[in-house]
Amino acid sequence: MPVHFETRDGVARVTLDRPQVLNAIDAATELELERIWSAIEQDRAVRAVVLTGAGERAFCTGADMKGGSGKSGLDYWAHGRPNGFGGIALRQSLDIPVIARVNGHAAGGGFEMVLGCDLVVAADHATFSLPEARVGRLPLDGGMTLLQRQIPFRAAMGILLTGRRVAALEAFELGLVNEVVARDALDAAVDRWLADILACAPLSLRAIKQVARRTAHLDAAEARDAKLPALIEALVSEDSQEGVRAFVEKRKPVWKGR
Repeated sequence: MPVHFETRDGVARVTLDRPQVLNAIDAATELELERIWSAIEQDRAVRAVVLTGAGERAFCTGADMKGGSGKSGLDYWAHGRPNGFGGIALRQSLDIPVIARVNGHAAGGGFEMVLGCDLVVAADHATFSLPEARVGRLPLDGGMTLLQRQIPFRAAMGILLTGRRVAALEAFELGLVNEVVARDALDAAVDRWLADILACAPLSLRAIKQVARRTAHLDAAEARDAKLPALIEALVSEDSQEGVRAFVEKRKPVWKGR
């Protein structure tokens, strides 16, 4: 399979498994990713996701140009991908935290997938780039629209208008990455972030992500008052009572996700 997918202890792990092409994504892989994201959305037992690539050279280098359909750039754009590259870059319906475990180059669509995640932990040899302009194409599936919303405008344009590679430490300084570690410490760092996520009430995290993702176009007061489904569910949940009880009783809360 081009994607390895497993779920254990509330964590889904999605691994692009095409190291021979630097984990580039062809049409079959794209379809498999869409299936996986949909399955995760429907599984309420999943509380966090880790997205990564196989090997140490690349997280994902975008579309598999050699294994593509031969579509023109216009055809590609007109076809439309409502969820963005890899089914994750622009996805709005996945309300649980997604960590990008960046183990190498994240280029083109691979970088767009990173931009669609909530947290990013990168190995110190990782790089990030949107090189589409260098081959006469465009970062259509989230790159042009997400990057300028996540870092300062001049920094975003400096990346978009040159196609240059950004090293992990520079990406950290720009706010694109939460943590940079040595390659042999990558899994331990991801596990630390997971532990902190799993310590939180799952419904609270769903509500926080849903509000953050779906109200960015509103002013702060309008966003606060938005009656989103995950927000209401968290406010009336058993877990909201359990959290207070556990705090008063000086014990760890037992989350039930309801």
